[in-house]
Amino acid sequence: MGVSVQFFGAARTVTGSKYLITGDKGKILIDFGMFRGEDRLTQRNYEEFDFNPEEIQYVILTHAHIDHSGLIPRLVKKGFRGRILCTKPTLELCKIMFLDAAHVESIEIEWRNRKRQRAGKPLLEPVYNAEDAASCMQYFEAVEYGKLKDLKNGFKVRFEDAGHILGSSIIEVFTKIEGKAKRLVFSGDLGNEMQKLIRDPKKLVDADYLFIESTYGDRLHKSHKETIKEFENAILGAEKDRGNIIIPAFAVERTQEIIFELSQMYKKSSLDGFSVYVDSPLAIAATEIFQANSRHFDEETKAAMKKGIDPFSFPSLVYCRRMEESRALNDLKSNAIIVSASGMCEAGRIKHHLKHNLWREECVIIFTGYQAIGTTGRAIVDGVKTVKIFGEEIAVRAKIFTLGGFSGHADQNGLLKWLSNFKNKKMQVFVVHGEEKSALAFAEIIRQKRRLQVVVPELGQKVKL
Repeated sequence: MGVSVQFFGAARTVTGSKYLITGDKGKILIDFGMFRGEDRLTQRNYEEFDFNPEEIQYVILTHAHIDHSGLIPRLVKKGFRGRILCTKPTLELCKIMFLDAAHVESIEIEWRNRKRQRAGKPLLEPVYNAEDAASCMQYFEAVEYGKLKDLKNGFKVRFEDAGHILGSSIIEVFTKIEGKAKRLVFSGDLGNEMQKLIRDPKKLVDADYLFIESTYGDRLHKSHKETIKEFENAILGAEKDRGNIIIPAFAVERTQEIIFELSQMYKKSSLDGFSVYVDSPLAIAATEIFQANSRHFDEETKAAMKKGIDPFSFPSLVYCRRMEESRALNDLKSNAIIVSASGMCEAGRIKHHLKHNLWREECVIIFTGYQAIGTTGRAIVDGVKTVKIFGEEIAVRAKIFTLGGFSGHADQNGLLKWLSNFKNKKMQVFVVHGEEKSALAFAEIIRQKRRLQVVVPELGQKVKL
């Protein structure tokens, strides 16, 4: 029968990462993430799977971001009883992120069901609940970077550092096809080498089949120096005595990166007069996991921490853990820098801060991460005049800044640089995890510059290797 790969997500779209590998002796999944953004995609989170979960022996998880991991509780709920392999930081992050996702889902479903009930429509069931989120953790197993693990089903796997977020991994899958040893490499989300906290992606040289992300496959980031300068200018140029600065940020990695950069500004006295508030229980819990796993940081940051310098703490920084602390921020009219999740403004406390500040022209909104099509963040970045938040039309009058250089993803040059390490001139490349325009553009660049065979798979497509 050989080996086949089926693309159940992150194919010509940037979320919902999930790839089913079927061999003669077993089936494994690489990632099992939620779709985000457009309704036509998010609806897939509620649909029945196109395979039997009971037949899957392993989920090999690249990292904890919900678009890569977030449907695992539902997979278990539907009958999966295999093992979920990932790094220790990924396991720890998933534990808090699944519970958070279940909480956000319950609030969203309750709100949507009130509207559906009034309209006489059938009520929706949540994708999963907090009990499902907690229960699935019993199937997780932590693995170390660089160690080969035999799955005893015709596949062996190895995890290498992807440099994207804490614990993120490139996955190498070793198998035989028609009696010949073959290596499949899944990039996961590849890190941006400009990040200060996390190590750079591991360079690999061998692969027969490469599955590479393309989130920023059609564009370049500004340099880290330019990005930090722009970040500082956005803050220092704000009318701090009149307005607030709101920073939507992913709870894992981006929030910690922003805290790190704000701590550097504090040292230079650039934040005089400002108070910084981190308003996201998930981001706070994630920050504590970062502090406990500092051995995965880059060498410069580890050296600073050994000297007693905590990059996640400075005098004007306040972590808002309780709901009343979060609500109190709504009364602040000026001199506040509020970092809150979710990063695409689709859920969480950030929606409240946008509701209270987005319409005020003296305020500043700083986007530091990717905004998927169909999200509130994408609409604001694209220049809409109003957005709907909690059913209310909110005018977009605040100054909007978009800083791509903060991204945790490699840009086009970064992706090409990483890909250029592979020596096999007959390697087949599958471009995944990017919106169609980005994926197609990156595929063409690979064909032109590397002369490799490239496929941009469709959602649901099955490929025999």
